[in-house]
Amino acid sequence: MPAVKCSVANCEYWAKGNLCSAEEIMVEIDAHATVNLKEEFAGEYGQNTQHQDKAKTSSETCCLTFKPKTSEKK
Repeated sequence: MPAVKCSVANCEYWAKGNLCSAEEIMVEIDAHATVNLKEEFAGEYGQNTQHQDKAKTSSETCCLTFKPKTSEKK
C-alpha cells in the first residue's frame, strides 16, 4: 500500500509523520459525503465500495476512513 499523507491529527489512524495507518482507505466524492454508512471505519464499507464516480478536482473528494481518536494522548 502506498504511503498516505494525512494532517488530521485527531483521527484514530493518524501516525507520526502525518501518515495514515488504516489498513484500507475509503475516499468518496463530496456528493456522497452525507450517506449514512453506519460506522466511520474503512473495513466496514463492504458493498458500498462497488459504485464508481468521477471528480474533477481533489476538493470534490473526502476521506470516509476518518475515525475520531477515542482518547487524546497528553
